[in-house]
Amino acid sequence: MPRQPLFAGDPALVVVDIQRGAVLPADLVGIDHMEGAAERIGNAELLVAAARAAGVPLIFFQEVHRRSGVDLGRELDGAEGVHCVEGEQATELWPTLVPGADEIHIVKRRYSGFIGTDFDIVLRGLGVSTLVLIGGLTDVCVHYTFADAHQRDYHVRAVADCVGGSSLARHLAALDAMEYLQAGACRSTAEILDAFAVLAANRAAQVTGPVGVARPQPVGR
Repeated sequence: MPRQPLFAGDPALVVVDIQRGAVLPADLVGIDHMEGAAERIGNAELLVAAARAAGVPLIFFQEVHRRSGVDLGRELDGAEGVHCVEGEQATELWPTLVPGADEIHIVKRRYSGFIGTDFDIVLRGLGVSTLVLIGGLTDVCVHYTFADAHQRDYHVRAVADCVGGSSLARHLAALDAMEYLQAGACRSTAEILDAFAVLAANRAAQVTGPVGVARPQPVGR
């Protein structure tokens, strides 16, 4: 099957669980994170700013569990300890990566953003066809959200240098699994920034219609 365009139809930027615990040790937050969180957060800040400038919808996920543990389900059966508990500082969204007044914030209790949320309803209301995923964990919440989006016929892109796994090996394995599902799924921050810039220019041209501006073209391949 041929590789699809970078954005097939209108995109949304989906910020998956970029929370304060991403920079803290596992014995404090219950989950291992591979190194490089500061660099990934920096890339996320660039992508969020570029999406806003281009008029691309933003959706922020936050994993939160009740203090009673009633909604943890099977999440403690593997390598993870108790994590993302409501009211704890580690559970808060990263302070520079929070939704604006008109942006979407979805609290989830499971790894996939589709389970027990209105994510699919929101996407269809926005008319979105391509999801651009950033955040963590690559091998858990990003991967499962990707797979569920794929099975709902969305085009999905994972920004490889703006997602982080529970380990480097699991991060790379998850990216490989996502690429298996959709050829061209794994992209870079630079590629997405360039594509958002093209969208911003195209939309500005459509609004102002200045003489000499080329007709808007499809974004990326």
